[in-house]
Amino acid sequence: MVPNFFLLILVGFVAQMIDGALGMAYGVSSTTFLLTLGFPAATASASVHMAEVCTTAVSGLSHFRLGNIDRSLVKKLIIPGVLGGATGAYLLTQAPGDLIKPLVSAYLLIMGMVILRKALVKAPEPRQVTDHIVPLGLVGGFFDAIGGGGWGPIVTTTLVARGNDPRCTIGSVNFTEFFVTFTQSITFILTIGLTHWQTILGLLIGGVIAAPLAAVVAKRVPARGLMIMVGIIIILLSIRTIVQSISAFA
Repeated sequence: MVPNFFLLILVGFVAQMIDGALGMAYGVSSTTFLLTLGFPAATASASVHMAEVCTTAVSGLSHFRLGNIDRSLVKKLIIPGVLGGATGAYLLTQAPGDLIKPLVSAYLLIMGMVILRKALVKAPEPRQVTDHIVPLGLVGGFFDAIGGGGWGPIVTTTLVARGNDPRCTIGSVNFTEFFVTFTQSITFILTIGLTHWQTILGLLIGGVIAAPLAAVVAKRVPARGLMIMVGIIIILLSIRTIVQSISAFA
């Protein structure tokens, strides 16, 4: 039990370093690990999101103090993100989310390629994208709950690919994620209850330790470098999920 617990701490630390610095992949990384251990999809997603309540709070506060926040973007993402997250969490407890994952991964694969191309060909001029943010928040919150992760990959990837400043986008999406994750956790508690404390605690400890360090990385890494890393991580994670899904149905 002890080695597994410390392994969970390590997973939470690495996942939060990626998420806090790049605005994505904590849920995807942690949920993938839990699924390989045999956790049901709903239980894995619930455990990860309950741990994320604390990690996203620390990460969001760190980004706020470092000035990585766009207040107008945060205001437009919170309500649709919360609504989408609550809906996805409830549906996940009623039906398996495995069939949706390949579709999300295919979309993310394309978005990862778009970001990588923009970073390698020409660094985009930062600009504020204000259209279609509400539906983006709804979709991001919904698939984040269904797949155990996806708020960062869907929302951050889309906004950065459309030309938003990577640093402020990452900080704003991380800050907003706390409210989305908190809502999802409440929904899971009301539907399937609160279990697997050791799993939640391990992920939480690792994530909280890494959160402030990751925010500093996001502050200091050049925008182009962030875009390249975001693109590569999204591509690799998406390909892996697609391959795993195909193998499962074969």
